[in-house]
Amino acid sequence: MQIDDRYSRQVLFRGIGEGGQRLLAQASVVIVGCGATGSALTSLLARSGVGTLRIIDRDYVEPSNLQRQSLFDEHDARESVPKAIAAARSVARFNSQVVVEPLVADLTPANIDSLLGGSTLILDGTDNFETRYLVNDYALKHSIPWIYSAAVGSYAVTMDILPGETACLACIFPASPRGTMETCETAGILNSAVNLVASLAATEAVKFLVGAQAAMRRTLLSWDVWSNERAELSTMHRRAGCRACSGDFTHLAGEGRPHITLCGRNSVQIHERQRPVDFAELSGRLQALGNVRHNEFVLKFWRDPYEMTLFPDGRAIIKGTTDTAIARSLYARYVGS
Repeated sequence: MQIDDRYSRQVLFRGIGEGGQRLLAQASVVIVGCGATGSALTSLLARSGVGTLRIIDRDYVEPSNLQRQSLFDEHDARESVPKAIAAARSVARFNSQVVVEPLVADLTPANIDSLLGGSTLILDGTDNFETRYLVNDYALKHSIPWIYSAAVGSYAVTMDILPGETACLACIFPASPRGTMETCETAGILNSAVNLVASLAATEAVKFLVGAQAAMRRTLLSWDVWSNERAELSTMHRRAGCRACSGDFTHLAGEGRPHITLCGRNSVQIHERQRPVDFAELSGRLQALGNVRHNEFVLKFWRDPYEMTLFPDGRAIIKGTTDTAIARSLYARYVGS
């Protein structure tokens, strides 16, 4: 195999070289979620020459995405192109050598084997802990390395998870955060925080793919690009009694997911498991995004064409759709997950 001149500067880097570039060309990586972090990861790895990228995303491009989601343009937003499809088209324009497999899908326990099977590395571009715990269970069960990444506001965090070698996501976060959480929709996000976490994660991915696992970071790294606060937590050792490391794959079995049902005409109900909601706090965050009102019993939020009714225990009814994937996406955007 002759190395394309486009990679000449990368091949000059001692840690990669021609041998590493060939390994990148042979690699197959799955990126779960193609929003801000996922699109930046896709761009970096495609430009690095990773041979096959499988992109899984349930959402479509909107104008508000363009500030930070680097693979998409105004045409994609006008046409509401699914993000996985738009990403594949964008990659084809700057590196036709890379094989992109776009999958417009919502990752669930029922389809995870078909969507993640055959991958050598999984990268996190999701926006919720529910999906991350699912990926963590699958990766540990099948001994597939994965890289956790997240960004919101000015804050970025990432962690390499090497099954059998390092702590897993459940070691560090034994349970999903309770109550409502800041999301990009409610707290905003700086594109610089996105690009920082994607650059860190993409570099760790390249290390793994070229066989430089010994150089991979063994910490949970967090960085606030606005306040300049930085912290690291060692992930060298698994937590004693960790559910996932012990082979208890609760999320893979579907037990960790909120139950979702169709609810009357053009509505979906999300049955969260005791997720206490502070209506006053959440109402304040949602005011700039649509019409919102609440009392002690219920919070109502309207964002055309959808209406969300939220109850104190976290249960919600989403009107305006019968698509459970859309309902889950809206809940993650505005309440957190």
